[in-house]
Amino acid sequence: MQVEEARRLLVEGLGAGPEPPSPESARQVTAQLAHPGTLGPLVRRLSVGDLELAECVRLSYRHVLGFDKLLLLPGAPRFMLRIHFWHGAAGAVSEDIHNHRCAIASAVVRGRVRMECYEPASDGVPAVAYRETIDGPGGAWRLRRVGEARLRLLHTEQYGAGRSYGLAARTLHRVVSEEPTVTLFLETAPQRSVTDVYVRSRSRVRDCGSDRDDCGSVRDSGGDAGPTGGTGRTGEARSGGEARSGGEARSAGEVRSGGAERADPPPKTPLPPAVYLAELGALAASLGY
Repeated sequence: MQVEEARRLLVEGLGAGPEPPSPESARQVTAQLAHPGTLGPLVRRLSVGDLELAECVRLSYRHVLGFDKLLLLPGAPRFMLRIHFWHGAAGAVSEDIHNHRCAIASAVVRGRVRMECYEPASDGVPAVAYRETIDGPGGAWRLRRVGEARLRLLHTEQYGAGRSYGLAARTLHRVVSEEPTVTLFLETAPQRSVTDVYVRSRSRVRDCGSDRDDCGSVRDSGGDAGPTGGTGRTGEARSGGEARSGGEARSAGEVRSGGAERADPPPKTPLPPAVYLAELGALAASLGY
């Protein structure tokens, strides 16, 4: 697939009207682009490095949770299409419960993730609520403590290769991947300027960041397919989700019972161009291109 064809699919699938796209429309176009016969040629073309390389590398970075976020197709403010490489390293930091600034969609290309969806409830587990903002594309995250809260787990769902989901912007969720995993992640037009982050008070959480894959009104399609291998991006995995289009990170330190004040996340670490191109090349090869 050529880059312009992929852009056309995104524009047509998400719509050009004033209303934000639905989680289902975002899921459908992401699933289409994640098909190996579509994603493989696209990633191989991008791995050559002659298409918007500087812009893509500038907005690609190693997330504080330990996974790599590679920008494939910039299209702000309407969309940002990324690849997430979860390395699955031992001791990776678990992400916090969060939502996003926009509707998002994710399709599992390699590996497997578990998504947990939550809702506020008086009988839920105690947590400390934070409001997260971001300075702008590629900018720093800022956290502001809001107060105490309680959240209840609604359901969990496993997603293997070939499955996809779409989430509404305000859906509270947490994504966990315990093996090398690659996902295609789509951020749509922002619907608000902040995201909500909840740090569960009773668990000791190393402050380090997070990436999200959302769950909201979850729209799911596709079947679990074949082996869940992992591709070069980082061996991918242990917990995370995407887009900080709405919420990605925590900082460094530890939050214990009672919810100590949480510092802003550390600065993003840009990926060197050579790493960006090598990871795309490895992914293309794993898809047969």
